[in-house]
Amino acid sequence: MTRIDFYTLAADSSGDRFIFTCRLLERIRAEGLRVLVYCPESEWARHLDRLLWTFREDGFLPHGLVGRVDAEFTPVLIGADPRPPVPTEVLVNLALTPPDDLSPFARVCEPLDQTPSVLEAGRARYRHYRQLGHPLEHHQVRL
Repeated sequence: MTRIDFYTLAADSSGDRFIFTCRLLERIRAEGLRVLVYCPESEWARHLDRLLWTFREDGFLPHGLVGRVDAEFTPVLIGADPRPPVPTEVLVNLALTPPDDLSPFARVCEPLDQTPSVLEAGRARYRHYRQLGHPLEHHQVRL
């Protein structure tokens, strides 16, 4: 069964869930895993894409928007569809709703910040995953 990790940024953190997602993607890629970032809002997807190009001056995380890059050769994909175009181990969910099918993934990451709508939607997803019997972990994060 898919493991679900929730990451909640502390109220005094200096960043938001998009900045944290960049850091999380670095850690996931350091393990050699492929990642799909589920981001159905096109504005959010473009924002994350831009952040991944600029958030590190001394490095680069190979990434791209689904449909605009060769998915076979791009280890971090950002897409509006939670179904991976290629076999992928990790899903990072930036949507406010849970994906319908978690079976393609060994792990799902749920980054949350202190935005009220994001927190409330995160709580609803936590309850949803718990009802389905997924193993859940919660991590407090400070940026």
